[in-house]
Amino acid sequence: MTILCIETSTSVCSAAVCKDGMPIKQCICREGSNHARLLPRYIEELLSFTREQALVIDAVALSEGPGSYTGLRIGTSTAKGLCYGLNVPLIPIPTLEVLCEAAKEQSPITKNEVNRALAAENHQPSILLPMIDARRMEVYTVINGETKAIVVENEESITNHQSPITNDTAVYYFGDGAAKCANVFSLPNWHFIPDIVPEAQYVGILAENQKSQITNQKLAYYEPFYLKEFIAAQSHVKGLK
Repeated sequence: MTILCIETSTSVCSAAVCKDGMPIKQCICREGSNHARLLPRYIEELLSFTREQALVIDAVALSEGPGSYTGLRIGTSTAKGLCYGLNVPLIPIPTLEVLCEAAKEQSPITKNEVNRALAAENHQPSILLPMIDARRMEVYTVINGETKAIVVENEESITNHQSPITNDTAVYYFGDGAAKCANVFSLPNWHFIPDIVPEAQYVGILAENQKSQITNQKLAYYEPFYLKEFIAAQSHVKGLK
């Protein structure tokens, strides 16, 4: 299956084409706040690439959130338009799962240490803890399989919801919400993995085996997973209220 993939949930904007679960081309910008300008350009480049390679898009996969409200809106509207235009289904993938997939592939630390711990070579449990920035000291993360927005003050902010985490549990936390938590986490078994971001290529890897697809009949009613309602702040620009 050939899947066109979109990831706009954070400050990183990316799109990719994956074939049978393997990324074959990706366009990405890590500089932030350019999603509306860059994403259409990336899509055009990728569609041109698929035509050159005689590939037919079978589905569009979307990193569905939680994350940036504006980013998710841009990604979702683009994905829905592509689905209608190409007459293909939409495959939504939870962003925190995309982030975990990125951590497994991007970081030598997670590849070596986490995979070793998950293999239980030393019989010590290990936890992957993705974190997406939700402003101030709040993060979106996964607690006991459930996506939550949590205000982080220390490790107990997590352990009060997640069980079991003991002093023998290796906790690897990462994502754009993790850096600020590194300043308040002090336990030696909690490890910050820097520079991990969700990317469209990992959306495609996860989408290949995803059974849940949204067809054109239901596409008009699909919304991304915001988790929290958007609250517009009062503008501080003179003359705007």
